[in-house]
Amino acid sequence: MNLQNRRQFLRKTASAVTGFAALNQGSLRANPLGLPIGLELYTVRNELEKDFPGTIKKVAGIGYKEVELYAFLNKPAAEIRRIIADNGLVCPVAHYDMTLEPRLAKEIEYAHELGLKYMLMAWLTPEERTSLDKYKRYFEFFNRAGAETKKAGIQFGYHNHNFEFKTFNGVVPFDELLRLTDPQLVKIELDCFWMTWAGRDPVAYMKRNPDRYPLLHIKDRKPGFGTSTDVDDKPGPFIEVGRGIIDWKPIFAAASAGVKHYFVEQDFCDRPPIESARISYEYLSKLS
Repeated sequence: MNLQNRRQFLRKTASAVTGFAALNQGSLRANPLGLPIGLELYTVRNELEKDFPGTIKKVAGIGYKEVELYAFLNKPAAEIRRIIADNGLVCPVAHYDMTLEPRLAKEIEYAHELGLKYMLMAWLTPEERTSLDKYKRYFEFFNRAGAETKKAGIQFGYHNHNFEFKTFNGVVPFDELLRLTDPQLVKIELDCFWMTWAGRDPVAYMKRNPDRYPLLHIKDRKPGFGTSTDVDDKPGPFIEVGRGIIDWKPIFAAASAGVKHYFVEQDFCDRPPIESARISYEYLSKLS
């Protein structure tokens, strides 16, 4: 190869490498956190209860890499784990309610067989949240539960709604949760929809305690709904990610400090839920 041809070859090679690097950087930027995009399966709960394997296959076909369980549908842990794995998915997180308390040891055993990394308290009933004293009793249980799950290599945590921001004599239960629970034993799955609907800023909370929030719930709110600390779990305000009023870029910028998993969830859909899940995935997969 003569000198001129060698220079041309090197220029073309350098150009190709630069182009590949730019393409690779673009693909890395496309997913805002560089993490697998997950789906909370409550989004497709009706379909899942009719056809568990078929629905899991559709979720994987969209491109999701992780799922979060809202219930176990009376299925053995080994069966759920096999169906999820056969579709190239992993399930690091599952949700529970306060019926967990008397069954904690048994549920930890099931969670360990399922391969969970997190067990999350996802809901308190209206009767369970009528006073700050009730909240505080549950917070004591969360600390105990966190100590027990830790022995099995599982992290305990809490998933917020908006009702934890309804004050009792000026005291915010969610802030008491952060204060009274051990940060190592009780982590938070921050639900951006519910927190913003309560009139609170997810970015501010994550910046104050970045290590407290390893999990995010990503769902959007339609315009035209004011803030509220009363649960309104009805079809009205829910919409696909990227089609609502929540500004995701600052949230993902703050989340980059500590979030390890994030999950799309849409409680109610105006179209077939699997299509809503697809729309949200496509938005997130292209968001820089």
